Amino acid sequence: MTRFVFGDIHGQFDGLMRLLDFIKYDSDDKLFFLGDLIDRGSRSADVVQWIMDNGHTALRGNHEQMCLDAFGSTEGSLIWKGWLLNGGANTLESYGKEGLPIEHLKWMQQLPLYLDLGDSWLVHAGLNPNLPLELQGAAEFCWIREEFHSATEPFFDDKIIITGHTITFVFPGVKPGNLVLGKGWLDIDTGAYHPKSGWLSALDLDAAMVYQCNTFTNELRVNPLAEITTVIEPMPTRSQRLDVKKTNTPKRRWSWV
Repeated sequence: MTRFVFGDIHGQFDGLMRLLDFIKYDSDDKLFFLGDLIDRGSRSADVVQWIMDNGHTALRGNHEQMCLDAFGSTEGSLIWKGWLLNGGANTLESYGKEGLPIEHLKWMQQLPLYLDLGDSWLVHAGLNPNLPLELQGAAEFCWIREEFHSATEPFFDDKIIITGHTITFVFPGVKPGNLVLGKGWLDIDTGAYHPKSGWLSALDLDAAMVYQCNTFTNELRVNPLAEITTVIEPMPTRSQRLDVKKTNTPKRRWSWV
């Protein structure tokens, strides 16, 4: 049995199937998905159905949360329009005329926000390093970025946090397709849907190997985790960047996606 953790899929069903063939997926293997299964790609319905049918573990990402919020609001509301503009329209199209079934919505609703595997802690976006876990919820676990990436010390002493959510190439000096290692966390969202990257990643937790499929070129590759991971320093917070700007000191630039 091998444990694999998958980064954000975003409806890239064909890429997921190629990656599963590449890792020689066996029914005894344990597969964990970090959320954002849906939106932006063309086959979100197939991604959800396959994971449901095979009983694999998935976490709730911010795109599942947006979908749930949209269906919990009125059609045409700002919440609904916001989801559609952020990839929800692609998801609805993938379900066809019958629409998104209630069974899929119920399944998304019951997805856990994080999972403790003992040696690693899986979550979609991260956590707030300044708050205890019991005071945190979907706002942190599905959405957080800045506070998490600016942490100067690991949150856990005995395990690493593995996340998706933030495409790795937005960090300074990180090549498309590379993973990112921060203070106690590892980001494996390599941008499966994004034209600048296209890499979908699966991390073999036990062998520390990274398997990847490019959803645009169909290229397959495998590398030791250490060879395809860029180590970064804590990112400055917004207030720190403003302080730097006031002093006219050159600062790092990056963009979030």
